Amino acid sequence: MKGEVKMKSKMKWVGLIGIVLSAFSIFIHFLLARFTELGVSDYQSSITIFSWRPIFDKPDFPTNSASYRRLWGPVKRLESLYPDSNPRGDYSDPGSQTNGFIFVRIQGGFHEIRNSICDVVAISRLLNATLAMPEIQSTTSSKGISSQFKSFAYLYNEDQFIFSLAKDVKVVRTLPKYLKGARRKKEIPVFKVPHSASPFYYLRHVLPVLKKHSVVELVVSNGGCLQAILPPYFEEYQRLRCRVSFHALQFRQEVQELSAKILQRLRAPSRPFIAFDPGMTRESLAYHGCAELFQDVHTELIQHKRSWMIKRGIVKGKLSVNSAEARLNGSCPLMPEEIGILLRAYGYSKDAIIYVSGGEVFGGQRTLIPLHAMFDNVVDRTSLSTPWEMIKIYGKEVNLVNPPPGPPPFEEVKKLAAWKNAGPRPRPLPPPPARPKSYNIEGWWGWVAESDNEPDSTVMELRTNAHKLLWEAIDYLICVEADVFIPGFDRDGKGHSNFASLVMGHRLYQSAASKTFRPDRKEAAKLVDEIRDHMYQANRTWLKSVRRHLRKTLLDGIIEASSKSKPLSFLSHPVPECSCSRHDTSFEASKNSSSKLSSQVSTTLGVTHQCPAWMDTGPISQLKDKENEDDGDEDDSLSGLFFRQSGGNNEGDGDVNAKEENQFEDQEELEGGEK
Repeated sequence: MKGEVKMKSKMKWVGLIGIVLSAFSIFIHFLLARFTELGVSDYQSSITIFSWRPIFDKPDFPTNSASYRRLWGPVKRLESLYPDSNPRGDYSDPGSQTNGFIFVRIQGGFHEIRNSICDVVAISRLLNATLAMPEIQSTTSSKGISSQFKSFAYLYNEDQFIFSLAKDVKVVRTLPKYLKGARRKKEIPVFKVPHSASPFYYLRHVLPVLKKHSVVELVVSNGGCLQAILPPYFEEYQRLRCRVSFHALQFRQEVQELSAKILQRLRAPSRPFIAFDPGMTRESLAYHGCAELFQDVHTELIQHKRSWMIKRGIVKGKLSVNSAEARLNGSCPLMPEEIGILLRAYGYSKDAIIYVSGGEVFGGQRTLIPLHAMFDNVVDRTSLSTPWEMIKIYGKEVNLVNPPPGPPPFEEVKKLAAWKNAGPRPRPLPPPPARPKSYNIEGWWGWVAESDNEPDSTVMELRTNAHKLLWEAIDYLICVEADVFIPGFDRDGKGHSNFASLVMGHRLYQSAASKTFRPDRKEAAKLVDEIRDHMYQANRTWLKSVRRHLRKTLLDGIIEASSKSKPLSFLSHPVPECSCSRHDTSFEASKNSSSKLSSQVSTTLGVTHQCPAWMDTGPISQLKDKENEDDGDEDDSLSGLFFRQSGGNNEGDGDVNAKEENQFEDQEELEGGEK
């Protein structure tokens, strides 16, 4: 008995000591978390649940060097441009009495939807009509999306849309009940409006019908129902387009929150990043005849789509197109490999962060392999987010399960029974049953080998198309905020402006000085072909040609966009209507040549409107002439990681090379000042 009592007392002491040690351990952990917060946070930031693991050659990233300003810094000559889409002059609020309701059904992809919404708001203002919340056909309940969203609200914030346009257009969430019933009975007039219609089309054809029936329905299917360039007396409608696109059209909260998280993860290493939009969709490749740039089944898929476009009159050309000539003419996208070559030649290092955007990159990851070989940190939204974060923005969706296969046809059962019951007599047996068709069609492209007609989209494919809108919304926000943006293509599958064009227009409006390359595809293809056979021995002359071309596109690309992109989409070039010019009138600035160059650029772009006084928060940042974006240390060591410099003794040529670079930069500055 005494032994058992001693044993119990010992166990109690052991338990008590264990509790004390546990409490002491917890206390120590709290102390570590309290006094080593920085170290713990650094440790936690290196342990992520994402597939991206940053790889950097140098831990330090100096931000005050001339090379940094040349690669990542703003375009100084555009720093005087500021966004200003507020009404100018007489602009009245919408009256309480309107001519009726406008209901709109919008078809198309992300960029087409955004263009169309801006146009229908301007049309509603023009016709003094009440706009019912537009219906996006890709996000209706029949497409398999979550039932908690209703078309427009699947992508955009309805409350923000109505509130922001309160002084421009009267917007309601739905049509009145009596008009809903009339619409279900197809008793209201419907207009399938043409692409880029004139304002007078609506004043002459739509307005009389609207006044008569108090409601009209517009079907917009080509990504824009109002011409891009309007007469001067309609300039306020252009600024209304800017207010809609850049202020009223805010994505719903879940999309914005996930975009902010991805952007925060991109900037976590405290380094700038480049956003690259390939622009390679099946439709755009088919429209412009770029099938031969791909191989195997991808070429067949592009040709199928081009044949379909020719039958419907979308494409006027022939089915077979020399894709090599189209590429040299600038009609085809720049491939990711070519974009990588240009960026490395410009001076971006191998460890630069590249964010690849786009809901679809035709050709899959195979086309991105060369870009991954040139840059260690090539990422996209999938490598910076988790699956459950993406599922959260989709909402609660019904689980789509393929129905079980039905019983085989009666004839097939009869053949199978005859085959099994056949005796040993020497008589011909019936042929075995054919294998199910699913065995012959493997993958989403399997129909190419079976039929000349593409099968109808399944509900799952329609749901994926709706998801692509959310993917592109995330990419849109990240591309607008990127330190550098470069597009691979700026045309869609109908010859109109695409996703990249909208991004460049938004960046030009929001922060004109942000670095946005607009490479000339014809010139870029020529430069790449010059070095393709000896890519690892690029000479200095070729490197200078690439750098001169890309640097030139920072300004000249904007001027060219006013004549090439703006007639297709106003939102791709909202200057000068939605911009103002702010000049530093101080004595020091008047003597600075960069201030004079900024004034010249504003005049060239047609921006004559002076910014309001409340924008004058301080003097415009001025740097010495030799420190602007046209200068900088032409450090070829960055390009040397990928391009080997020709010549045997590089050390002895150091001074000569430095002099050549200085002369080259001086010439660049003189050329820029003469424009």
